[in-house]
Amino acid sequence: MANPEAVAPADGTQPDSAPSTFNFKAVLQQLVQLGGSDLHLKVGRPPTLRLHGELHALEMPAMRPEDLKVLAEQLMTPRQVKEFAEHKEADFAIGVPGVGRFRCNVYQQRGSLAYAMRAIPYKVSTIVELSLPKVLEEIALRPRGLVLVTGITGSGKSTALAAMIQHVNEHRKANVITIEDPIEFLHRDQNCHVNQREIGTDTGSFGQALRRVLRQDPDVILVGEIRDLETLDTALKAADTGHLVFSTLHTTDATQTINRILSFYPPHQQNEVRFMLASSLQAVISLRLVPRADKPGRVPASEILINTAAVRDQIRDMSSTLNIPDLIKEGTVQYGMQSFDQSLMSWYSQGVISYESALFYATNASEFALRVQGVAGTSDSSWAGFEKEAT
Repeated sequence: MANPEAVAPADGTQPDSAPSTFNFKAVLQQLVQLGGSDLHLKVGRPPTLRLHGELHALEMPAMRPEDLKVLAEQLMTPRQVKEFAEHKEADFAIGVPGVGRFRCNVYQQRGSLAYAMRAIPYKVSTIVELSLPKVLEEIALRPRGLVLVTGITGSGKSTALAAMIQHVNEHRKANVITIEDPIEFLHRDQNCHVNQREIGTDTGSFGQALRRVLRQDPDVILVGEIRDLETLDTALKAADTGHLVFSTLHTTDATQTINRILSFYPPHQQNEVRFMLASSLQAVISLRLVPRADKPGRVPASEILINTAAVRDQIRDMSSTLNIPDLIKEGTVQYGMQSFDQSLMSWYSQGVISYESALFYATNASEFALRVQGVAGTSDSSWAGFEKEAT
């Protein structure tokens, strides 16, 4: 079996027993050259790329079962083969010399193999290069607390987290420990001492790694994803004891994120966890990638919730319903918070995205449409700066 970081056979060569015209390395090169984010491989379909959010099939022959079987033998380690045999799916990362790094998921559908591969740039982009709000630079340098980056799959969570870790690496002298499944972006030591641990290779699980990470003298901890109560509980306690903890959740906005965290715990622990979350949470950053109208590509629309005194009070209060949108509106000017609709308005005002795209991705499409038409309350100053030249 090949080492997944070397992938020496990934040049399209196949054993004599399975002649094939499928050139895996050439397909990955096309993915990178065209600026695609993902590659999909399945039996009966040609290799398919995701370009700027949409799928495009390459002009190549349809994949055969033997093509994908041989590819699995080339890419997966014995441990990954065993994992796939037990669970019918496996996650890992590969590096293809001269092409790039890729996060891979191999799974089974209708009795045959299928792959989803995400391109990972070698160079970690900065917060500014990703067109993310500048307030993320300030959030990344907080001394302690929990910072959550949320969004659906493919919304840019990992890329945004990598940019924030890079900002820490450039501006602090700290010990940074990441726990990932698998390792995606590679961070080189600059001002920080960065240790990256991969689930299955360097540690058994997120929970196991987090239980021991506090003995590794960390200043900053990155947890690739919060998947269960044990991981969440340990991450909250680490944030509550003076560490800066970054992680992700598959939630769509700040309100759903806080409700999801609370839902992990049984009713008798709700009061305790509300106090812990209120004291340890620093920020929730939710992302949606929106197609550009001015040129090919996508831009991030972002909702940002900063844990102010008003937010803390509402998280603690068991008797009140969370009203995050109003809290964001109140904190826009002073704290740099923003809603998805304000972010979309900013991009639309600059001519970067179309009106149709803005409406499609807006949280409240009807209110957004009225505001574009100039119908808005005169007392609402929270949109100042987001509507520069909207028409």
